[in-house]
Amino acid sequence: MIKAIVTDIEGTTSSIHFVHDVLFPYAAKHLPAFIRGNRSIPAVDNALQEVARISTLAPDDTDALITQLLQWIASDQKVTPLKTLQGLVWEQGYRNGDYKAHIYHDALAALQKWHQQGLALYVYSSGSIYAQKLFFGFSEGGDLTTLFQGYFDTVTGPKREADSYQKIQQALGWPAEEILFLSDIVEELDAAAEVGMHTAWLQREGDMLQHPRHQCATTFTDIALD
Repeated sequence: MIKAIVTDIEGTTSSIHFVHDVLFPYAAKHLPAFIRGNRSIPAVDNALQEVARISTLAPDDTDALITQLLQWIASDQKVTPLKTLQGLVWEQGYRNGDYKAHIYHDALAALQKWHQQGLALYVYSSGSIYAQKLFFGFSEGGDLTTLFQGYFDTVTGPKREADSYQKIQQALGWPAEEILFLSDIVEELDAAAEVGMHTAWLQREGDMLQHPRHQCATTFTDIALD
C-alpha cells in the first residue's frame, strides 16, 4: 500500500515550457547583475566558491564565474551551485510578480486529494530545495507548500542513480514498496525502481507508450495507487 509519493516537477507537475521558456531565460538575464550586487551575501559567495572549484576558475574572477554559469544555463547543466543561484534570482521574479509557477490542473487536484487522504507528499527535483519551495509557494494554484512534508535536490544525489533513491527511502523511513515516485524521465524511474519503489511515468505530450516496469499515465488522474 502506498504511504508516500515523491514527485518530480519539470514535465511532471509543471510544463517543461515554463521552466525553459520563463525561468531559464529570466535567470540568464538577471544573474550577472544579481551576482555583482550580492557577492557579499554568504549564500551567494559560497555558491560562487563552489563554481570556482568545479570549473577550476579563480574564485575572485567574478566575470569568468558569471560566464561559466551562463554556459551551464544554456546547456541545462544540473550543477548544484548553479541551481542555488538560480533559486535566489527566481525569488526576485516571484516576489516581484514577474511570473507565477505553472502547475497542471490535474496535478494540483491530485496533490490536494492525496494530502487530504493522509498520504505523505515529497518533491525530488534537480532544482534546489529553495527553488522548489518558491515554485510551490508562488504557483498558479496559490501557496502549495503546506501539501509537502519534505524536499530533495541534487545534494541528495543525481536523479538517474539508484543510490539517490536509496537515500530518499532511508530519509522517509517507509519501505521502498510503500513509496511511489512520479517523473517524466524513464531513466529516473529506472533508478527508483531499482531500489524497490513503485513508479509512474508521466507522458504529457505525444502518444502514450507502455513500459513493462513502470505505470504509464498522461495525467495525474490516471495514476493508480493500489
